[in-house]
Amino acid sequence: MTPNVTSLRGNWNYPTRVRFGAGRISEMADACRQVGIKKPLLVTDRGLAGLKMVKDLLAANEAAGIPTGLYSDVQPNPVWKNVADGIQAYRDGGHDGVIAFGGGSPLDVGKSIAFMLPQTRPLWDFEDFGDYYQRAETEGIAPIIAVPTTAGTGSEVGRGTVITDETTHTKKIIFHPKMLPSVAILDPELTVGMSTKMTVGTGMDALAHNLEAFCAPGFHPLADGIAMEGVRLIHDWLAVAAEDGSNVEARAYMLAAAAMGATAFQKGLGAVHALSHPIGALYDTHHGLTNGVFLPYVLDFNRIAIEDRITRLAALIGLEDATFDGFMAWILELRRATNTPHTLADFGVNEDRFEEMAKMAEVDPPALGNPVPVKAPELLAIYRNAYAGTLR
Repeated sequence: MTPNVTSLRGNWNYPTRVRFGAGRISEMADACRQVGIKKPLLVTDRGLAGLKMVKDLLAANEAAGIPTGLYSDVQPNPVWKNVADGIQAYRDGGHDGVIAFGGGSPLDVGKSIAFMLPQTRPLWDFEDFGDYYQRAETEGIAPIIAVPTTAGTGSEVGRGTVITDETTHTKKIIFHPKMLPSVAILDPELTVGMSTKMTVGTGMDALAHNLEAFCAPGFHPLADGIAMEGVRLIHDWLAVAAEDGSNVEARAYMLAAAAMGATAFQKGLGAVHALSHPIGALYDTHHGLTNGVFLPYVLDFNRIAIEDRITRLAALIGLEDATFDGFMAWILELRRATNTPHTLADFGVNEDRFEEMAKMAEVDPPALGNPVPVKAPELLAIYRNAYAGTLR
């Protein structure tokens, strides 16, 4: 029996306190009080800043005695200046917490602003390597409430952010446990206005997170279970959400799948993300859609290490052909049905910088989690396969 959308509602601690369900953005003032925020700064992007949902939220907070500032200088692939200007806006406004509102970019910028307030070292000193996070000053990190308006990154339940270093044209994953939002409000009605292209791009990001987490080496049955269910939800609901953006049930399940991917990928990511990050940094492409291009080529490369796992996953999501080949066929059909580009050539990326990007991908942290070890030569081969559309 299919549940009514009104039953898709709950309060979760995993470990973020999550308020999930349609209409729950109305609980923002209560969430602020819950974590002791009296004067938040709402961080979003320019496109969202002028929309009714943001204006309504600012007005509702004001009426509830929670005066809220607005900062929206956030670009699609955010850079340090977006964070630095936000820190200045936070200080100038005398704020005491951050509401990170929007897609992955404003969520990451909002979390970075809150994290960097007490820091004396540059942001890049906290890249996700080893124990770099222990360099941070934790006293004075602002509390964060995260509100996603897309269903992709899952940053609302994540302990990291992705910011581009313009001096080196590289995307950096910044990590600290204190970046984990205190509360996340997951209201699927906020995602109804997403375009089909954005629905697909963010959905592919969620799929890549869940799939790479499941395939990452190591023993983490908690992450594996979450990731498998995340893939199943995407199998059942991404195409539905793309076809009918007003379907709140589909939006709810995709929003849950996105959060599940970010919860699961504490186990690890892999070559899909390592290959995507240089393209995003150099070509300013949409991160999730870039992941969608790479999915079959990385699956193909990793087959020797993941075939048994993918066979189990194919059975769980209900594929009639519950084999690696059957799963690959589903990925290819999903990409076709959602108009995801099949090759890097289709995506507008050329071959000129592949060798440079392969070296960048080699040192990208997710490369360390790939099931088959990769260095620049292997990554270069995948770039070339993805450009030519070559699958075994």
